[in-house]
Amino acid sequence: MKRYFKKLLAFGLACSCASMVLSCRRSSVVSVGENELFTLSYGSFEDELNLFTLSGTGTVNTYMAMRDGFFYIANGESKKIMELNSYGDLLSLYYNEEVTKAPSFAERNAVNAAKKAVAYPFNTLGPIAVDSRKYLYAVDTLPQSRQEHDAGKRLLLNNVVLRFSSDGNFIDYLGQQGPGGTPFPFIKDIYTTRTNELVVVCTTNDGPVVYWFNTDGFLLYTVPITNATVPLPEHDEEEGEYYVSVENVIPDTQSRRLFLKIDYFATTLDPALKVASGVEYARTLLCPLDVATGRYEQSLEIPPYEEAVSEKLNKSVYLIPFDFLGVTDSGWLFFSVPTERGYMIQMVQPNGQRILKRRLPVDHSEILYYSLELSGNGIVSALFAKRDHAEVAWWRTDSLLASFMGD
Repeated sequence: MKRYFKKLLAFGLACSCASMVLSCRRSSVVSVGENELFTLSYGSFEDELNLFTLSGTGTVNTYMAMRDGFFYIANGESKKIMELNSYGDLLSLYYNEEVTKAPSFAERNAVNAAKKAVAYPFNTLGPIAVDSRKYLYAVDTLPQSRQEHDAGKRLLLNNVVLRFSSDGNFIDYLGQQGPGGTPFPFIKDIYTTRTNELVVVCTTNDGPVVYWFNTDGFLLYTVPITNATVPLPEHDEEEGEYYVSVENVIPDTQSRRLFLKIDYFATTLDPALKVASGVEYARTLLCPLDVATGRYEQSLEIPPYEEAVSEKLNKSVYLIPFDFLGVTDSGWLFFSVPTERGYMIQMVQPNGQRILKRRLPVDHSEILYYSLELSGNGIVSALFAKRDHAEVAWWRTDSLLASFMGD
């Protein structure tokens, strides 16, 4: 399960066992060492990344997914997708012939060949995902002549999801209704479940819209989400009015549920004038939504990160909401927040009984861009774009989670 987030990476996790009330027992936070797997050069060759736009302005369209120890990198700048093993060996290349020269192994392509070369006229690549059948899903942008407009909702419909079989054959593209359907609005991310169903999360002016497809690509559910329909936590009248921010929506891998990570901000009151004086962060809830019934299940409160700032003789503590990174096949929920020396990652057990935290030190000054991935078995991996090369690394948090599985 992936989760691709575009913030400067440095990353951390902490350990603390707690019942899921706001106050958790404090414990020391230890760091997890980075395991660098391989590096990639910048360039135009088949096994290189085109990230020359890092020195300029504009959006970077490079994403990564990891499945069973194999890495899939969609490099939109060169309109290609690379499949590599954990040593950095190129195993498959999906490429646009007008941009990338056919690799040397393309001429030797055969059904049982060790390497695959697949030509496809990619336009602007986006997020990617891979299911257990090794089917590859890639977000792409349609040419302008095939784009549509939804005037009523003020949306540009120009994204589709391309599907490739495990042998590299192009199957079809998915739109809102399924194969060959109406293009999607902007796709934030795509996910696959344990049963090889595809979940597409779109961003619209009214809020996220989720499309859930079966293994054959046919639409099962469309789930629109708005601030007006999400749960509100109980609060005192003194807290003032709540403002809602749906930070992320990620599907469960085991059942047809969505996890909504929602941040709530409350108005603050001037004690003397009894009028609203501002808005500040109040709390975070993780709200499971059954897509079949449309009903929300019991919410889980997610403790925020506490940032202590000292100035002269004064010390202030600021509460910062974590970002929702993803959920593992065993149900552990991952959250992250940037810190001065890296990232803090908070892992919450499905029932909320345990909260584990680990810090992952990374030098922010070295990272120009990154793509982060959480696999279904709980491995965190990342693509780091640095000044003169890119690195792929992972952190074996799966072994940490495994030690708690029998409890």
